[in-house]
Amino acid sequence: MRQNQSLLFVTGTRADFGKIEPLARAAVLHGFEVSFFVTGMHMMHSYGLTKLEVQRLPDVTVHEFLNQRPGDPQDVILAKTMLGFSDFVVENKPDLVLVHGDRVEAMACALVCATNYIKCAHIEGGEVSGTIDEVFRHCNSKLAYCHFVSSKSAGKRVQALGEASDSIHIIGSPELDFHAQPSGFTIDEVRAHYQIDPSDYGICILHPVTSETNIMEQQASDLFQALKSSGKYFVVIRPNNDPGSEDIITVIDALPKSQFKVIPSMSFGRFSELLKNAACIVGNSSAGVREAPFLGVPSLDVGSRQSDRAFGVSITKVDAEQQDEIARFLQQNWHSRHPRQTEFGHGNATQKFIDILKSDAFWLRSMQKYFNDFAP
Repeated sequence: MRQNQSLLFVTGTRADFGKIEPLARAAVLHGFEVSFFVTGMHMMHSYGLTKLEVQRLPDVTVHEFLNQRPGDPQDVILAKTMLGFSDFVVENKPDLVLVHGDRVEAMACALVCATNYIKCAHIEGGEVSGTIDEVFRHCNSKLAYCHFVSSKSAGKRVQALGEASDSIHIIGSPELDFHAQPSGFTIDEVRAHYQIDPSDYGICILHPVTSETNIMEQQASDLFQALKSSGKYFVVIRPNNDPGSEDIITVIDALPKSQFKVIPSMSFGRFSELLKNAACIVGNSSAGVREAPFLGVPSLDVGSRQSDRAFGVSITKVDAEQQDEIARFLQQNWHSRHPRQTEFGHGNATQKFIDILKSDAFWLRSMQKYFNDFAP
């Protein structure tokens, strides 16, 4: 087997970067040649220009590509990303491209890999959310050479899509590796950096749901009215750039600054420390149904975005208009703590990932696709 294979990670959002960063760091330490194709909301000033976080990674090469203008529909973003990524990979010829999740940028890059016979690994396939974005995730799985999944149930779903069992590797959720170790910051340093005055705070992250863009402003208004009525202090992280985000931002920008600290984006290490010390997390981010349960932090999951994704004793599910239920959660769960939940791993995904990459069998599998019938 040839040594020092080249790995190209695709990242289009701060969320997927938080999940793949631990894998990239580990790959560098074990002698792989690592580069990033950075696009999507990373490139946009209004979302925190988070490409700067990728640039800070040591010993990696970063290629940036602006794939959208504000207001571009998903199909236009798909087309632009395919054109830019095709030019890049034809010139650079990576041994393995790694894409994550259910983003349209990931599907664009997976399509380019499939049509150019480049090995593509899909990270966190087989997830279910209950939203229309699942079509992108399952497409990415079918286009991929192999799969790094977060749980046994996710692995079974990928197998049910017809993927071969020897192409599916259960490693857990990589972002939990960050949370399983010290963040590198103290909570006082994080609060000082972002000028978060109170030490008693909750976190709120509300992303748009692409199939509910017509009601996102109302959902945001209902949720933040309930939080405002509680009198509690919240750190609010702005949403991703999916359709509907501007309606949420309109509501966020009108919040009283004395009760809500609004932050465009946050480095993953600082976010980890903030979450570990939060009274709770509210909204519809995957952090509330995956990372918070791992840390034992109570979470209020709002709306449909994560409706089928995860359940646990630390998670309470509500709709945004259920003002009384939201108030009850904040009263009863503020600063409560729960046992660590390990459905999505124990914080050792990076070691499993590296062990697989170091196997000759991983690289020698045929790229020929066959549909494998699966009896559940």
